[in-house]
Amino acid sequence: MRITKHPVLDIPEGKSVSFTFDGQTLVGQDGEMVSSALFANGIRTFSIHTVGDAPQGLFCANGQCAQCTVIIDGLPVKSCITPLRAGMEIKTLVHHPELPPDDKWRPANKPEELSCQVLIVGAGPSGITAAIELADRGFSVILVDDKDHLGGKLVLQTHKFFGSMADCYAGTRGTDIARILEQEARSRENITIMSGSTVAGIYADGKAGVYQDRLEKYVHVSFEGLIVATGARERSLIFPGNDLPGVFGAGAFQTLVNRDLVKSSERVLIVGCGNVGLIGAYHALQAGIEVVGLLDIAPRVTGYKVHADKIKRMGVPIYLNHTLIGVQGQGKVEEATIAQVDAQWNPLVETAKTFAVDTVLIAVGLSSADEFYHSGLAGGFPVLKTGDAGEIAEASSAMIGGRIVGREMAALLGHDISVPKEWFEKAEILKSHPGKVFERSYALPAEGGWEPMIHCYQEIPCNPCTTVCPHDSIHLTDETGTIMDLPEFGGKCIGCGLCVLICPGLAITLVRKSKTDGLAELILPHEFDHDFQQGDVVRLRDPEGLNLGDGTIIATRYNKKHRTHLITLEVPADLATRAVGILVQPEEVTKPLPEADFTYLPDNAVVCRCERVTVGEIRDFIQQNDVTDMNQLKLVRVAMGACGGKTCLDLVPRVLMQAGVKREDIHPATHRPLTVEVPMKALANQGGGQG
Repeated sequence: MRITKHPVLDIPEGKSVSFTFDGQTLVGQDGEMVSSALFANGIRTFSIHTVGDAPQGLFCANGQCAQCTVIIDGLPVKSCITPLRAGMEIKTLVHHPELPPDDKWRPANKPEELSCQVLIVGAGPSGITAAIELADRGFSVILVDDKDHLGGKLVLQTHKFFGSMADCYAGTRGTDIARILEQEARSRENITIMSGSTVAGIYADGKAGVYQDRLEKYVHVSFEGLIVATGARERSLIFPGNDLPGVFGAGAFQTLVNRDLVKSSERVLIVGCGNVGLIGAYHALQAGIEVVGLLDIAPRVTGYKVHADKIKRMGVPIYLNHTLIGVQGQGKVEEATIAQVDAQWNPLVETAKTFAVDTVLIAVGLSSADEFYHSGLAGGFPVLKTGDAGEIAEASSAMIGGRIVGREMAALLGHDISVPKEWFEKAEILKSHPGKVFERSYALPAEGGWEPMIHCYQEIPCNPCTTVCPHDSIHLTDETGTIMDLPEFGGKCIGCGLCVLICPGLAITLVRKSKTDGLAELILPHEFDHDFQQGDVVRLRDPEGLNLGDGTIIATRYNKKHRTHLITLEVPADLATRAVGILVQPEEVTKPLPEADFTYLPDNAVVCRCERVTVGEIRDFIQQNDVTDMNQLKLVRVAMGACGGKTCLDLVPRVLMQAGVKREDIHPATHRPLTVEVPMKALANQGGGQG
């Protein structure tokens, strides 16, 4: 199913093409990823594993794992990074692919040799800003990214960003920031952009091997300095049923829904209450997907409070001190069971709830993809890392971090360039974790004019509302002296609504007394398609998601620049200062099934998804063989599958500790030298040749 209407995203007209899947003729969009075309046609199972004939589905949608491998025109490929073309013959991969017969001799062509002063791997926000910083100082830069469009995860982010308007486009949607940065990079003549290309390896002779998938070429790039801006991978999680089709990362979900406009799900449960999980829930609601809830084993939300408040008032519950016991279904996700945990994080079975869902999103953190940085250190040439490859933080931090690293690389290469001290200070602020939470008091303005109600209670790096008021009436308190301070109103308000429109947390409303006694007028932001008419009655919610009562629609207007509706309502005066949003999702959606499902077997939880090695198998092998070196687990096929251990190696230490091994005694696994599968014909440049 495709998304045909979205409150923020434009729906482009694509070119329809026919293809077959297991002999059935289907229709997709020319050039979209095969995985997205399959999802749009209701297909969730891409392969059948040799172990237990288990169905395999999408997990990362980013080419990092191999869960989405299918057979296309006789060859096994990752469907999430393979563009759809008319006439493709696609089949489910059953067990191991067959090697096609081919005895033709083909000549090999030498790789094309390119060179630059600085090679930057990854064109997300940090990679682009590093490239711009270097280019503006005369350096020749080659910027490599495996996607067709630059911007990294910004391409998936439809929400307005926090941070500083002066330094990182705060108040602007991520998709728009991606376009701005790409235009900036392409305007520099000394930046060579290699999009749709993957760095397969960094070698000690100061060269990188770059695989250009579309051209089936393998290119050498010589460089003096290397900047690694490869971002991060989503962490997986061990629980029974974690390998079922329908369990995938929040980033994969955003790729399907926001980039490819595919309605991937009908009902989702989200694991993780950091910003990624909270934002994922909001994106789901905007795409017309029901969200039964978010859960986190932690006692508090780790993401921004304004994100959590926004989700709760839309009608999505958050279950803290809860864990996912297991996911059930016949060949796909059909149910998910959660339970509260005790002080030792043990699930309390009597608190279990089971929800009918078709998707479970994993948003439990990220792991830096920094292998190339270590390759550079081993090679002995100047190398730096930035963005999530260096430290997991928000994209706002990554932008200024890239600028800093760009200048640091220039200095490493012998140029007299320094980094302004205030840049480091800004970078530290922008990557700050949420700070203190404050209480606020509100009152209706005594006069008949408008006044903003600012429902922002937590210290976070954000200042857009202070920059747009035409009368400069919103300022930050002086608690810290930085943009972590909370905004407060003091001055004149003309009711223009600019502060309401630009707030990334949708945390500002406008209120004034009504001409009718006991009533007030309220203007609030709304980022959902609606058909509200004057006189309609809607359910109002407070910042914590509690029902306040009803309000009556007076008028609505749409701001095209901010792609946000301003809804004007008449409400009881005692509710006006507390109402922040309108209920979007009916409360019935979030109710669990009448009885909880306990058909789970923890030892059967899969750790290595590629080879389907379980917790029990790994633990038994560890205990029988006194294993402390993660490399020894390759004997039971851990990390020996197609993804090269990218997913499971983050999980294995937990199993070792569960088996009695101390963390400090665990020896890490050796990573494979190549980070992506490269066909032999590409290494030999038989597909595209030279030029």
